[in-house]
Amino acid sequence: IYSSLLPILVILFIYYRRRDVYDLHHGILGLLFALLITTVITDAIKNAVGRPRPDFFWRCFPDGKDFYDSLGNVICHGQASVIKEGHKSFPSGHTSLSFAGLGFLSLYLSGKIKVFDRRGHVGKLCIVILPILMACLVGISRVDDYRHHWQDVFAGGIIGFAVATICYLQFFPPPYSDDGWGPYAYFRMLEERSAQQNNGVNALNVQVMKAQVLQQRNEQSNQSYTSSEEHDSGLEDLESGRRKYTGPERRVPLLLNMSKRLARLVREV
Repeated sequence: IYSSLLPILVILFIYYRRRDVYDLHHGILGLLFALLITTVITDAIKNAVGRPRPDFFWRCFPDGKDFYDSLGNVICHGQASVIKEGHKSFPSGHTSLSFAGLGFLSLYLSGKIKVFDRRGHVGKLCIVILPILMACLVGISRVDDYRHHWQDVFAGGIIGFAVATICYLQFFPPPYSDDGWGPYAYFRMLEERSAQQNNGVNALNVQVMKAQVLQQRNEQSNQSYTSSEEHDSGLEDLESGRRKYTGPERRVPLLLNMSKRLARLVREV
């Protein structure tokens, strides 16, 4: 219970402070995945190995009197369910679940408070180690209670923490990463939002360029229209000038010149 409730409470507290629904969703999802996968692996190994617990003698012989058949085989006269449970020593289920839940919490906190930021904060390191210490104490209690061998506890701790690490890295960057404080989904959302903004800006730029091209085309058409008008007006002026000097007005200076020449000839004679 504590291996699941304590991490969930911490995740909810961080959500209350940061209001990040992506972190809440993927934090709880990763924790539940770690606990579920660890439970399946632990139970499968328990049933496959069938190692007796340290207290198996008292499970088999509740009154302390052992019985054997003629061939020397043990005859247990205890409860069948208790005897069956006595063959599930390896690995320790309490230890594996403790390291799965509390190990996930340790990785989660190490990313949130940035333990591996190369600044040497010993206080942050103590906060991260605290969940692991609690899981170790659970494993030690199983040995003290004469429920498991130390090998069972050791194997359960490795299984639980390995599964917790894999499940954590499925949803969050490594704790030593610069982006270790948030889930992958949050950064993916930021990338998609920035891409949409860039696409909007590009579309606006394209529209602006189209408007500029249309404006340039309109200006060029206006210039060509004015130049054609000037050319036409110039041609009209030229034609009018030709008509001017080929009409009656041009004959007057010719007659004057001819009269002057005749006057000169008369004087010479």
